[in-house]
Amino acid sequence: MTETTRVSLRDRATRVAMYLGAGMGPLGGTVVSPMLPNIAHTLHTSTATAATALTAYFVPFAAAQLFSGTLGERWGRRRTARVAFLAYAAGAVLCALAPTVSLFMVARVLMGTANAFTTPLLLAGLAELVPAAKLSRAVGLFSSCLAAGQSFAPLVGGLFADHGWQWSFVAVAVVAVGLAGLPPLGEPRPGVNAPPFRKLFTPTIGSLSVAAFMSYFGASSLPFLVALYAENQLRVGEADTGALLLGFGLAGLLLGTVWGRLTDRFGPIRCGVVAAVGTAACVIGVGFSSSPALLATLWTLAGCGGSMLTVVIQSLTVRAQPDNKAGALSVVSALRFTGSAVAPLALLPIYDRGPGTAFIVAGCAAALTAPSLLLLLNRRVAPGAVALVKG
Repeated sequence: MTETTRVSLRDRATRVAMYLGAGMGPLGGTVVSPMLPNIAHTLHTSTATAATALTAYFVPFAAAQLFSGTLGERWGRRRTARVAFLAYAAGAVLCALAPTVSLFMVARVLMGTANAFTTPLLLAGLAELVPAAKLSRAVGLFSSCLAAGQSFAPLVGGLFADHGWQWSFVAVAVVAVGLAGLPPLGEPRPGVNAPPFRKLFTPTIGSLSVAAFMSYFGASSLPFLVALYAENQLRVGEADTGALLLGFGLAGLLLGTVWGRLTDRFGPIRCGVVAAVGTAACVIGVGFSSSPALLATLWTLAGCGGSMLTVVIQSLTVRAQPDNKAGALSVVSALRFTGSAVAPLALLPIYDRGPGTAFIVAGCAAALTAPSLLLLLNRRVAPGAVALVKG
């Protein structure tokens, strides 16, 4: 086997591991959703208390991403990713063995924090391996893997719910240990070569962060609101509601690479503006749906637009700070998941006063992604990226 062949196989193995690692985070985060009654029974607590396992994971996940990418660049992507995956595995094992709900929640915090040190580093490493002309397509596939982890997590959790929920965490731990052996993703940056945090406080990163926040607040974080509308306004049963919501996640899973190709061809700003307007219209339409079929159609179309927005924002972010790709990605991702955390607090009181009004507010938030992206037209996102931005 020639050296060129070895390098090619190693790069392919690295990419496969990166894509698998992308799905691992959301899978481990939301796999508990269908198992909450079982977890509550085993740990002698209420289902409501068990449900805070989601908060215990995603709050530290979002908070740690404000600095995790930059620290990972300083410490070295390879070293940081390896330690983070091992910590993720340790947290999963602790979840499986936890004798009390308190220890279970500590383990969930550990998993969420560790995940914050893997996702941005994996995408930053992917950007180093993929030619610039194919980067958006690779980002699209990465986004599809994220969507796959989120979409299949309830299915995986459901399979384990009646046969020992602890085994789901054992399976997650085994995969995480395997991912800890990732091929090199970059070495540590000593001294003055270490990327500083201050370079992340730029108008470009600010605009991308606002766009990420609005896209998640106004679309991706809305399954809870869509479910309420389906059950309360359209009298859809709980089991059927899950089927109605599935289209949003499947759109992200199936269309990521397609959106990546379109982004390469027409430019991310143009694609992002179209996606923001289309997503906003569909989200507002969901709040006035007169039938389950119409709701499912509009929600699936919103998923198409929402997944394109994710690809657009990640494609721009990975180019926004060439010397600290992971840092930029982690900051923007932190704001994205903050949007998910804020949405229930902001929209549920509005929904109680009028369901349609809540969806109008969410749709307007999604539409605000467009001006946030348009602000980038007159900025130099990164050396050599002006043509990409303007399409």
